[in-house]
Amino acid sequence: MTESSNSDRGELMSQPDVAAGELSEPLPRAHQHSGKKWLIPAITALGIVYGDIGTSPLYAFQIALTATGHPTPTHSDVLGLVSLIFWAILAVVALKYVTVVMRADNEGEGGILALLSLVISTKQINRRGLPTLLILGIVGAAFIYGDGIITPAISVLSAMEGLEVPAPALTQWVLPLTLMVLVGLFSIQFRGTGQIGQFFGPVMIAWFLVIAVLGLSEILRTPAILAAADPRYAIGYLVHGGKIVLAVVGAAFLALTGAEALYADMGHVGATAIRRAWFGVVLPALVLSYFGQGALVLAHPEKAGNPFFELAPGWAALPLVLLATMATIIASQALISGAFSLTRQAMQMHLLPRMQIRSTSGRHQGQIYLGAINWSLMVGSILVVIGFRTSTNLGAAYGIAVSGTMLVTSILLFNVVRKKWRWPLPAAAALIGLFATVDVIFLGANATKFVDGGWFPLVVGALLAFLMFTWRSGAIEVQRRLEEMTIPFDKFLTVIDEQVITRIPGCAVVFTRAERHTSPLLIQQVRHNRVLHENVILMAIEPVGRPVVHARERFEITSLGHGFYRVVVKIGFLQTPDLPTYVKGCVRLGLDCARDEIHYLVAYEHVVRRPRRSHFPIVLWHIFSMMSKVGVRLTDFLNVPEEHVFEVGIKVQI
Repeated sequence: MTESSNSDRGELMSQPDVAAGELSEPLPRAHQHSGKKWLIPAITALGIVYGDIGTSPLYAFQIALTATGHPTPTHSDVLGLVSLIFWAILAVVALKYVTVVMRADNEGEGGILALLSLVISTKQINRRGLPTLLILGIVGAAFIYGDGIITPAISVLSAMEGLEVPAPALTQWVLPLTLMVLVGLFSIQFRGTGQIGQFFGPVMIAWFLVIAVLGLSEILRTPAILAAADPRYAIGYLVHGGKIVLAVVGAAFLALTGAEALYADMGHVGATAIRRAWFGVVLPALVLSYFGQGALVLAHPEKAGNPFFELAPGWAALPLVLLATMATIIASQALISGAFSLTRQAMQMHLLPRMQIRSTSGRHQGQIYLGAINWSLMVGSILVVIGFRTSTNLGAAYGIAVSGTMLVTSILLFNVVRKKWRWPLPAAAALIGLFATVDVIFLGANATKFVDGGWFPLVVGALLAFLMFTWRSGAIEVQRRLEEMTIPFDKFLTVIDEQVITRIPGCAVVFTRAERHTSPLLIQQVRHNRVLHENVILMAIEPVGRPVVHARERFEITSLGHGFYRVVVKIGFLQTPDLPTYVKGCVRLGLDCARDEIHYLVAYEHVVRRPRRSHFPIVLWHIFSMMSKVGVRLTDFLNVPEEHVFEVGIKVQI
């Protein structure tokens, strides 16, 4: 008999909230950022989402000019590059991501794994075999981590290099100052993206205002640069550019970095805030800055070495460096926040081991902090700065992984457009074909930088993808072996009826992954101790392909007889399991035995390799074993109080 009736659900919703908002209903996303409150989320979006793409004028145009191979840029170089960057921003960022991709949200959440969950079911993710879309999703997600390492490095380093314009003697301090700023950036992440975004937002407003004014002033001096708005200059440069075209296109792609992070960070501030900030502030400022740099180089080709900082008058050079430093610190925030969200989604999809997650906001479930990811990104960024030493060198490493992720996003988006939005094939193929063509062009252009540093994000991405595939394979194998160790529950009831089993007062909550069979932990308890509590709740957690499962639809409670109850708790990929809160939810649904003193029984799975006949390759076994050991304890992950938990070790051979 299933007890989760409509009346129970109505009772649940009429009661006051239980604990930490886990059972409370978050505000509908359509209302979170509406009315008079839209301004603060938009400012927060500037601080969290747009730092990366907003600071690309620091280095994108400069590196593109260097890629031409001309000591002094020609007239066609300048107009062609500015036109190329302008139309790339409109096509990729404004049209593809802000207008189309952000509509493919999973109940307000973005990112490549959220997109993947729209086109592939949870059962497909957790079963044996590797669907093509799952492979693409894992590879695309892994590449984002490589981008997350390089973004802070190139952003901060390019700002510090601005010191060389007003004070060449400070060149030797560029690297030490960069490393100090990076350490400081990652050290404040524990405060949460909400506080960081609201602090950084005004700084980014100042940044976009300054780069817009500097660009506009130079455009007014050399209005001939406005001709670059004609797409024929971009097309002509691509057609007649010769051997340098791929290198130049790969460099120009740096103006688009941050678009994927924009989508991944959508859950932190909301799509509406991101769109308003883009069209109202970011896009106009970027266009004015790139056109202003083009105007400067058009009039003074000798200033092509660092056109961004050359825009500023002499007295403003040092203040601009300081502002750029703050802006590049913020630039790193988009990728760091995106990496946190991506990791939690990967954990819920059984692609990564359990890690400690700390919520940094009582209102927005997307605002979290993961220490393990934060410090790993910091170490990676520091090593990258030490290894590549200049932003020009890092520019060669930047782009190939991001362009690969963008192509994967287009492929997954095509499936969303066809399966979810029900577009006819010709319309879907036309739109996504346009996006994919641009992605392929940029991917091919960035591939030419492989030897010069493009290999680095590919190696990082390949390593992380390999770890994800390994963890998924091991987790599936462990689950299969656990299912072999279970027995049907009616048979278990027969066993305890036939044997002398002592039932002691109280209620035990047994966490189990065997949703329809008997938990191996329960079998061990009866076999060795011959003792059971008077009431036993078999609690299983079932991840679903949605970000949030609301309280009214979260629980399925079934009475199994003999004092046993099966509770299946459905959670989204933005929700962190919490057994004590779920027990309180059971009480509110009328499960009276959950009012008693609760004893939590949790199995510690000691995974070992089969001595013979193991189907799990030895190399993968060692890697999976190592990853298992670095993951947090299950009791900590489930937030089970230490004084009420009883852990039972179960040996699982794979």
